[in-house]
This record gives sequence, C-alpha cells and structure tokens, in this order.
Amino acid sequence: MSTPHPSGIVPLPKLGTGPFRRRIGLISIVACFGGLLFGYDTGVSNGAEGPMQRELGLDNIQLGFVISSLVFAAAVGALCCGRIADAWGRRKTIVLLAGMFFVGSALVVLSPGGEPIGSTLPASMLPGAPESEWLGQGNFSAIGYATLIAGRILLGLAVGGASTVVPVYLAEIAPFEIRGAITGRNEVAIVSGQLLAFVMNAIIGNLFGDHAGVWRAMFAVCAIPAVCLFIGMLRMPESPRWLVDRGRNDDALAVLRRVGSDERASAELEDITRVSSAQHAERRTSLRTLLTDRWLVRILLIAIGVSMTQQLTGINSIMYYGQRILIEAGFAGDAALVANIASGVAAVVGGFIALRNMDRLDRRLTFTIGLALTTTCHLLIGIASIVLPAGSAARPYVLLVLIVAFVFSMQTFLNVAVWVWLAEIFPLHIRGLGIGIAVFFGWLMNGLLALFVPTLIATIQITGTFFLFAAIGAVALVFVVTQVPETRGITLEKLEEDVSTGAIHTITRTTRTVRRWRR
Repeated sequence: MSTPHPSGIVPLPKLGTGPFRRRIGLISIVACFGGLLFGYDTGVSNGAEGPMQRELGLDNIQLGFVISSLVFAAAVGALCCGRIADAWGRRKTIVLLAGMFFVGSALVVLSPGGEPIGSTLPASMLPGAPESEWLGQGNFSAIGYATLIAGRILLGLAVGGASTVVPVYLAEIAPFEIRGAITGRNEVAIVSGQLLAFVMNAIIGNLFGDHAGVWRAMFAVCAIPAVCLFIGMLRMPESPRWLVDRGRNDDALAVLRRVGSDERASAELEDITRVSSAQHAERRTSLRTLLTDRWLVRILLIAIGVSMTQQLTGINSIMYYGQRILIEAGFAGDAALVANIASGVAAVVGGFIALRNMDRLDRRLTFTIGLALTTTCHLLIGIASIVLPAGSAARPYVLLVLIVAFVFSMQTFLNVAVWVWLAEIFPLHIRGLGIGIAVFFGWLMNGLLALFVPTLIATIQITGTFFLFAAIGAVALVFVVTQVPETRGITLEKLEEDVSTGAIHTITRTTRTVRRWRR
C-alpha cells in the first residue's frame, strides 16, 4: 500500500510501458508543428531581410519595423492566446493559430510592390551593392508596406500564441515522469524550424539570389507546416486538465486512458479533480485575484524574470540577424548565408541533448550552467573582435566558432529548460494567463532587440554589443541562483499546491528523501 503524502496526495502508479507511449509521441509531434512554425517564422528573416531590404529600398528603421512587428505582435499573441486557451481550450486554440499562420504567410508573400517576381534584379539591388544605390529606390507602395506589416503582425500573433499554448498543452497531457522531455520537444521543434529556415534561405538565396521576389519564396515555405498543424490538431485530444477544470471529468478520463494505463488514469483524475475543486472554491481564476495573492504575484514576477532573461542573452539577435553579424565579422554575403546554417545545426543538436537531460538534471541547475556558458561566450566574442582586427583572415572563422558555441550552450542548457519551466510553474486555473503574461514580457524584450540590433551593430559594432550582453548575463545569473524555484520530478498538482501556499520557495531539493516525498 502506498504511503500518503502529508497533503493527502497518494503517489501515482508507475508509468510503465505500453501503446500509450506511442500515442503521447504522436500527440507531441503534431502539436510541435506549432513550434516548427514559431521557429521558421522567426528564423526566415535571417537571410530574407537582406534581399527584402535591397529590393524594397528600406532603410534600417523601416527594416527594423518589418522584423520587430512580428515580435511585438507575438507579445500580444502570447498574452491574449493564454486567456483564449483558458476559456476555449488548448486544442481549439492551436487549430486557430494554424489558420493564422497560413493567412499571415499569404499576406507577406502577396504584398504588392517591388520588382516583378522572377525578373532579374538590377545590379543596384544585388548583394554587395552600396546602400546609396538601393536605399529608397524600391518600387514599393504604402499599401504594399502596410500589407507586409499586417502579414508580419498576424504571424506574430500566431507565433506568440504558439509559444504560450503549445508548451502548456504538452505539459498538461504528459505524465510527470517524462513531462520535461515531452514539453521540451516543442523547443527542439522551434530550433528545427529555424534550421529549416536557414537551409531554405541558403538554397533559395544561392540559386535564385539575382531574381526578384526571392525573399517571398523564403516566406512561402511557412504555409506547408501550417496546413499540417491544422489538419493534425483536428484529430488530437483536448488537455485532460482543462477538461476537468470545465467539469468534463468523463472526457478527461478518456484522454488520460489514451496517455497512460487505466489504473493510473483513474488515480490521476482523482488527484486533478481534488486540486481543481479546491482552487475553484478559492476562486483563483481572474487577473485581479492573481495580482492580490502574494504568492502568485511572486511566482509571476519570477516567471517574467526568467522569460526576459532568456531573451536578454541575445539569442534571437543571432537568429534574426545572424547573416548581418557574420558579414560584420568578415564573411561575404553568400558565405554568411551558408555559414549561418552552423548556428541552426548547433541549436538542433543542443536541443536533443537538452531533451535527454531534461528529466535527469534539475531545471535550476541547467539555467545556472547555461547562463555561465553563454556569458563566457559573450565575453570571448567581444575580446576576439578586439584582438582580431577587421581584415584579419582568422577573424570571421573565430567569431563564427564562438557564436556557434554560444548558440549550442544556449540551446543545451537554457532554451528548452525555460519553456518547460514556464509551462509547469503556474496553477491550472491561471496557467494560460500566467504563462501568457510572462511570455508577453519576454517577447516585448525580444521586440526591442529586434528593432534596435541593426542600429546597435552599426554603432557599437560586435564588440560593444556582446560585451553588453555579457554584463546582462552576469546579473541574470545572480537572479536565477537566488530566486528561481525547482520544478523537476513533481506532479503539476503538487506544484500547484506548493506555489499557492508559497512552500515552493522554502522546500529544498537537496535530498533524495524530499524528492521521493514530493513524488
């Protein structure tokens, strides 16, 4: 007979093996098309922004608005879609996002203006042409620019929604023993989408770089996974925890039986129902209630800090403007487009390593290791850019190696763990709202970087930019070590109780006895 936890929770039966593991795998693959779209749409600008800027004659600020409009819209999408997912359901919200991805891509690709698609570009619009020859010379109307921005905004709303809803959906449907690995697959899908964007950009750019509309072809690829996500999610189950929250216990039990044994499904449903009923009795469902509960406010502020810390490493500056940074390092335009793929490969490899370790290493330990490594890489990049002057034959390759090392460190120890932690930490009734608010601030910081990085690189160059990131990384490291609570190896229901009472901030995770007690 199992010994009950002091709070009344009886440990769940062991997960075991069976066909349900294949079902969990299929569900995660389909849902992760949302992450793939997230990655492709954020990564496609890294390669498409150069041809687009030259063909349309955009200055750096206009380009910054095109790139950052997606990111600022993603902040709004994260906030709004979290609330929608709480009210409407996780699965239906993801289906809606798939439609938004498709329509947003169509608006970008079909935005009027520029040279006739497929025609040979004049020499003034080819890579390497002086800025004075193409700046302001593009055949692009105000309507065309507005349509392009509208498409980017719609894609941003979808990206932000996917960044919030997909991790929550996966976390709520996965058994707690493998929750980190299942939820972390979304981040691997994100970087796989970015790698796909880099590869497609390199192929399309090198084969058709002298033709008009090459950037439109790069954006058009996004429509394919959007269709896959839409069709696939129509056949996927709803989150069992959301179903319980809506009083649909029989439906929730049916889902739990698809992703676990019958014995475990019944025990898990009882646990979810008990905690959900207690939280309903306390009416912990609104933004006002969240902001008047000191423990929920504290965990929300920590989550905002974690989300902003992830962005302030500058990782998305590499993903959005990697080609520009590599050109600044000394690569030629076409060579930079190909070299850019190395960062994508490093991110995917690091993501798979992170998945392997996600349910073996504590989340907070991975945050600490990751920030220590990324900050070190920032310092080394800044130092190398001073020691190796412009024109040095070794400069571009040394900086490329250090940038790839930074991306690898970020993906192995930070990105996957951050998204998993954010999906775990909030109580059920405010999970969509809580992660939406936290991710909103992360996207807001991301947007500011996307808007100003081209100008930052042009003014303080690589050296100053990466020294700035290093200083921020040192502060973030202190924050993580002193403030972030642990979540690995704990059921969502036990986490919910500990967050709601503040116990999560005081119970240590240093002994195996405590770990067994919590399970």
